[in-house]
Amino acid sequence: MKKHDIISLLIQQLEESYHKKSWHGTNLRGSIRGLSLEQICCRPSSKRHNIWEVVVHCAYWKYIVRRRLTGEKHGSFPLKGSNFFKRPVEKSESAWKNDVRLLDEMHYLLVEVVKKLSHSDLNKNPKDSKFTNLQTITGIAMHDVYHAGQIQLLKRLQK
Repeated sequence: MKKHDIISLLIQQLEESYHKKSWHGTNLRGSIRGLSLEQICCRPSSKRHNIWEVVVHCAYWKYIVRRRLTGEKHGSFPLKGSNFFKRPVEKSESAWKNDVRLLDEMHYLLVEVVKKLSHSDLNKNPKDSKFTNLQTITGIAMHDVYHAGQIQLLKRLQK
């Protein structure tokens, strides 16, 4: 497979798992469309994550993958902390929309980095990683699909 074909396929996977029409069903962005504050803040139990926290978690991991691909140093994610972030900090539509914008921004920045990769970059391992860039990129696409399914389940549990 040619470099252009592989990169195009990776971008297609990233886009379909995030916001473009796909055969597998609801993607990540589709899973959060039209939700109320009550829905995104609802926890299945006190020790479980809510939809809002899953969304910010996904933004964080898109940032981590981009950072791994570029070799960027730690510390440039806009929120303090790592992995899962307690939400809501402020229970408001504007706070929710800001975190969704963060998710969008992290997605688009990641896609831009993938577009610039060379074929040889795909077989390299990011620093301190057991996985190649190719595995890391396909993994973040699968991460979106996994969490889209998790969000769909959380929504159904609320009914």
